[in-house]
Amino acid sequence: MELGTIQNVSLKSLWPGEATHFTPWLAQNLDVLAKKLGTDLELVATEASAGDFSADIIARDLGRNRLVVIENQFGGTDHKHLGQLLTYSSVLGAGAVVWIAETIRPEHKSAIDFLNLNLKESLSLYAIEASAVRIDNSKPAFILNVVSMPSEAPLVTTESGQQLSETKEKYRNYFQSLIDELREKHYFTNARAGQPQAWYTFASENSKLYKYSANFSQGGKARVEVYIDCGDKAKNEEVFDCLFKDKEQIAAMVGSELSWERLDNRRACRIAIYRDGDIDMDSEELAEVRNWSIRNLLKFKEIFPQRFSKCERDLFAAKSVGLS
Repeated sequence: MELGTIQNVSLKSLWPGEATHFTPWLAQNLDVLAKKLGTDLELVATEASAGDFSADIIARDLGRNRLVVIENQFGGTDHKHLGQLLTYSSVLGAGAVVWIAETIRPEHKSAIDFLNLNLKESLSLYAIEASAVRIDNSKPAFILNVVSMPSEAPLVTTESGQQLSETKEKYRNYFQSLIDELREKHYFTNARAGQPQAWYTFASENSKLYKYSANFSQGGKARVEVYIDCGDKAKNEEVFDCLFKDKEQIAAMVGSELSWERLDNRRACRIAIYRDGDIDMDSEELAEVRNWSIRNLLKFKEIFPQRFSKCERDLFAAKSVGLS
C-alpha cells in the first residue's frame, strides 16, 4: 500500500492577505466556523465600525440571538488583538468573540480561559487555531482547531447565577432533544446546546432573507415557521405576497393548511403551521410535539428554498422591466 505524505500549507499561500482575502472568504463560508462552534451563524457585516476601529466579521448566533465578533490574524496571537476583541465586544454589545490565528500563544490561551471562567454567560470567548494541509498534490484542506472555549457543562443557572426555573429547564431539555436529532440524523443545523427559552431559530439557505424556527406560542400552541425578514419591510411583504400566490400548491406539498401572517404592523412576515402544544405536557405528548416539529421543519427546508429563489427572480425581473 502506497501512502501519501501530509504537507503543511501556509495560509498566506492560499489567501495572500488576511483582511483582503481570508476575511472575505470566511465571511462567505461561515458554516465552516459554525460547525466548530456548534451553532448556526448569519453574516451581519464585515469590517464593521466599532468606535475608531473595525471588526473583521460580525455574525449573529441564531440559536441565542446574540452578536458574535470574529477577529482574524495571520501568524501568532498578540496583546493588541486581544485588546481589540474586548473593545469590539463592549462597543458592539456582543455576546461572543472568536479569535482565529495560526498560533494561539500559551499566555493568550490562559487569558481566554481566565475570562471564560470569570465572565460566565455574559461573554463567551473562543480561541481557534487555523491551518491548512494537503496530501501530496491534493487540494488543500482548511482546518480549525478550538484551543479554548467556554465550558459546555449543562446550563443550570441564569446569567445572574440564580437557579433556572423549572419551566426554563423544561424548555432547555426539550430543545436540546430537538436540535440533537436535527443535527445528528438530518444535518439540519450545527446547533449543539439547547437554551432555556421557548423558541429556537435555525439558519436557512438564505438567512439574510428568511429563517426557520420552532417554538411555543401563546394560547397553548406549538409552531413551526418560516420567518421572512431581510431588514426591509417593503421587500419582506413583496416576497410574502409572491409566495402567497401559490399558497394552495405549497399547502398541498406540506400536507397541511398553513397560516399566512403578513404582520402588517411589524417589519417581518411569517408562514407557519400550528398544533396544540405546551411545555407542561407529559413526556409522551412532548415527544409527539417534537417529532411533529422536526417533520415540518424538514418539509419546509425541502419546499421553501426553491420558492424563495423563484420569487426573488420574478421580483427582480419585474423591476427590470419597470426600469426599461
